[in-house]
Amino acid sequence: MKEKNKEAFEERLIMLEEFISREEYKPLRFKEFVSLLQVPRGDKNSLKEMLDQFIKDGKLILDRQGRYRIPGDNIKTGTFAGTQRNFGFVILEGEEQDIFIPENATKGALHGDKVMVAINEEQTGKRKEGTIINIIERGKTELVGTFEKSKNFGFVRPDNSKFGRDVFISKEHTMGAVDGHKVVVKLTKFGDGTQNPEGKIIEILGHVNDPGVDIMSIIREHDLPVEFPEEVMRFLNQIPEEMDPRAMEGRLDIRDLPMVTIDGEDAKDLDDAVTISKEGGIYHLGVHIADVTNYVKEGSVLDKEALKRGTSVYLVDRVIPMLPHKLSNGICSLNAGEDRLALSCFMDINSKGEVVSHRIAETVVRVDERMTYTSVAKIVEDQDEEESQKYKELVPMFQLMLELSQILKKHRRKRGSIDFDFPESKIVVDEKGKPINIQAYERNKATKIIEEFMLIANETIAEDFFWQEVPFLYRTHDYPDEEKIKKLGIFINNFGYSIHIGQDEIHPKELQKLLMKIEDTPEEPLISRLTLRSMKQAKYTVTNTGHFGLSAKYYCHFTSPIRRYPDLQIHRIIKENLNGTLGERRQKHYEKILYEVANHSSKTERRADDAEREVEKMKKVEYMSAFIGETFDGVISGITTWGMYVELPNTVEGMIRVSDMEDDYYFYDEEHYQMVGEHTKKTYNLGQKVKIEVTAADKLLRTIDFALVEEE
Repeated sequence: MKEKNKEAFEERLIMLEEFISREEYKPLRFKEFVSLLQVPRGDKNSLKEMLDQFIKDGKLILDRQGRYRIPGDNIKTGTFAGTQRNFGFVILEGEEQDIFIPENATKGALHGDKVMVAINEEQTGKRKEGTIINIIERGKTELVGTFEKSKNFGFVRPDNSKFGRDVFISKEHTMGAVDGHKVVVKLTKFGDGTQNPEGKIIEILGHVNDPGVDIMSIIREHDLPVEFPEEVMRFLNQIPEEMDPRAMEGRLDIRDLPMVTIDGEDAKDLDDAVTISKEGGIYHLGVHIADVTNYVKEGSVLDKEALKRGTSVYLVDRVIPMLPHKLSNGICSLNAGEDRLALSCFMDINSKGEVVSHRIAETVVRVDERMTYTSVAKIVEDQDEEESQKYKELVPMFQLMLELSQILKKHRRKRGSIDFDFPESKIVVDEKGKPINIQAYERNKATKIIEEFMLIANETIAEDFFWQEVPFLYRTHDYPDEEKIKKLGIFINNFGYSIHIGQDEIHPKELQKLLMKIEDTPEEPLISRLTLRSMKQAKYTVTNTGHFGLSAKYYCHFTSPIRRYPDLQIHRIIKENLNGTLGERRQKHYEKILYEVANHSSKTERRADDAEREVEKMKKVEYMSAFIGETFDGVISGITTWGMYVELPNTVEGMIRVSDMEDDYYFYDEEHYQMVGEHTKKTYNLGQKVKIEVTAADKLLRTIDFALVEEE
């Protein structure tokens, strides 16, 4: 739509909105709209577009008589979340409780669809129920699944069990797929709740047993872009292999400062380096971040692709980068011994961990040594003689880093910042992608040094730009839901712990105190994970509402522009501000685009998290399939009406189905979060230790089944 036409369309949209908001507005059919508003023949399509837009926005609904009516208070718009048992829920943005949709009331909605729901006002139970009255927008038009062949047709069983129904494929649309092929199917008919959706196969990913096909299926299921478009690859020819000396003009040259990067052994995209010194009781910390914006210019094909991706995605055996390797591993990476462009935050920090002054500058840097977490931990944690000798000139610097990081951590803890120190799982796979071990990925003192330095840089930048009152992107984290915190309180009571909840909200300090109490106890990993699950997701916003988990008033993401778009975005704002070019026109430009950037970045982050979680879950199922019939000790980590979840020490979680508990008829006592035997009154509580046997592992459904083993 051309700019002029777009403006006219938007003006008419406002006029139409005023028209339907009048008290005397009565439901009208399309023809009545045309007649009443005297819409010229050529503008009928435009009117239809406007009315469709109002339906999408939830301002109108189209009833069965074809009339456009204003929704009542019981009509809401949300996202449909399906289940494999064909009922579902509608998730309403900003509301804690979802709306339950029975199987006969879904109107053929599929998982991810944007829908309009009529909430049943004659409510009987605790949970609200509703009926879907309109499917506003389809969430998915393509699915990934496993093909099953019949004589004259086939079916695709979606990988995502939340889609509930198999997709019918006519013979001419099978693309020659055979039983067990992983395929991508384009939906041609969505079904109506009584009939299955229909589709045609557009891509065969390979057989379910072929190496790598399992992860590729998840990549395609989540619409993760893998290959960079040709135009992006062509654009890379303009990117130099080496830094152009002319790019140094006007920058602060700090190549003579002793500087290191500290990362994991496998890391190739090194986007942060640090410098440190101390004089007169003041620590001088420099956090130097790769100046990616020097090469990824706003509006370029490279920038558009980076925004589209939003983030790099880290799967078990591969990385899908936000930027092509020529940048992420090359000219943007702070490789040792190479001159590089950076955006630096210099902070003067006192002995209490307070930033007393700071300076932001465009710089030229040269890293002296590429260090690993393992190596630095050997020096500062183990006092390893060989490692200390190898890097003897840098040892005083590492000791100073440890000293400052501990001061910063103490300062954060004092205000109530929450630290999750539970080990994440590291899945080790062979060359064919088969999991051969699952182990705890322990964080050491070196990882904590870098975490503290990045946190303080992010806070310092966020506070600076908040007080400048210029458009900016913040990383915010809301207070947890009251209901989830109550559940956590009941759960930890089983271990003898408690948390204090104020009138409506909990202070992060309460959760911090809980995590400190459980430190080095057997239940620490489990309680830490459940505490994390009780919180809301952090997100990107244009307004600064603070960060609950960090107990920080100001926070942003500044330190990883190679792998996160929001960091790249705020680097542009920071640089324009430094150069005096962030005038009224540019501020208006950022005010216009930042909301969408924040929204999109939050969505792509969730998409990446979901894909990473799915891959991890799938590899855990595959790993546990080798242990069918073996017994393990575990802890009950969740209870629902259909069974109990049990977590093993290696972080694998499986389910004991209530239907398999044969010694009694068990029911879920929701009020006390217990599974109770009807006759024996035997109870199972959250946090209770149990012995289990692995009975099944279904890679397709990504489920692991356990059975209780009675203690002798």
